[in-house]
Amino acid sequence: MQDEVDRLVAAWRTERPDLDVRPLQVLSRVSRLARHLDRARRGVFADHDLESWEFDVLTALRRAGSPYQLSPGRLLHATLVTSGTMTNRIDRLAAAGLVERHPDPQDKRGVQVRLTSAGMTRVDAAFADLLQREEAILEGLSPAQHDALADLLRILLIPFDE
Repeated sequence: MQDEVDRLVAAWRTERPDLDVRPLQVLSRVSRLARHLDRARRGVFADHDLESWEFDVLTALRRAGSPYQLSPGRLLHATLVTSGTMTNRIDRLAAAGLVERHPDPQDKRGVQVRLTSAGMTRVDAAFADLLQREEAILEGLSPAQHDALADLLRILLIPFDE
């Protein structure tokens, strides 16, 4: 069985036999899968009246464990955005009643951003639906294939995460 990437690779091998196009066999598939995954995720988030960035911030707080709060600096690190962007995001989430700001007891000038009960309800429901959608994307893999693919992708991603 052939997919679109097989056809793309075959065309490049014909047109540019001087080049090794093997990276396309993996990375074009990863890229195409990322686009499908992005569409699926945006659909789940929309079902829960969330934007992708809102989900990112809310899940960072949810993963932090009780009392489900982090400093804006920790949220910056978790979501890889600038401080100005994070301030705007916290403002918008607070206005929506999904997070609250609380004084940081360790730093009189600092604040902690805490998930509200409404935020927790929303992010928990969205996360459960997201896992169902992502499981459907992976349903063609056996458990062993799933684990092997996860291991191989980890090898590729570790240098980027360091």
